[in-house]
Amino acid sequence: MASAAKKLYTPEEFLALERAAEYKSEYIDGQIYAMAGASYNHNTITVNMVIELGSQLRGRPCRVFSSDMRVKVNCTTYTYPDIAILCGEPQLDDGNLDALTNPTIIIEVLSSSTEAYDRGTKFERYRKLPSLTEYVLVAQNRVWVEHYTRHSDVPRQWTLEEMSELDDKLQLSSVACEVTLEAIYRGANFSEEDISARTL
Repeated sequence: MASAAKKLYTPEEFLALERAAEYKSEYIDGQIYAMAGASYNHNTITVNMVIELGSQLRGRPCRVFSSDMRVKVNCTTYTYPDIAILCGEPQLDDGNLDALTNPTIIIEVLSSSTEAYDRGTKFERYRKLPSLTEYVLVAQNRVWVEHYTRHSDVPRQWTLEEMSELDDKLQLSSVACEVTLEAIYRGANFSEEDISARTL
């Protein structure tokens, strides 16, 4: 017996449900996916980066948003990046002012349940945002950061830089910010299997 087809929601239905919900969900191609809670390391890394970047951007025309800021990628995709950075005036989806459409930088902290999606389909869709200049993936179980930068002269081309040492520096050129991996991972608690990656 064939299983029943999943209900598809319009963007308007999703937004109405989301604004009334007690928890966050992402919207992909008509389906709604509840977001799981984040781990100790995930929260530690995210807060470290928000503090570091926020302090560097203070007084400048850029701002840092945590995972409560919804991003409208297109009409079929609404996400909640772990961190989004905006430079310039915000472009918001509608009068509710709760869906950003022009992030400059997006940062995702990887988890086992979302890593494939963050690397694949989600990044593929993020790349279609004309405003996006940099995309950062941060592992939470070891010291490992992947930094993608869009070529200004060839927008469809991206350059990847990988970092794995605590004294390596993540340089976000579009906002003139620099953060060491030691600062990103400060307080992270790696398991015994991951101690070889680095102990903090």
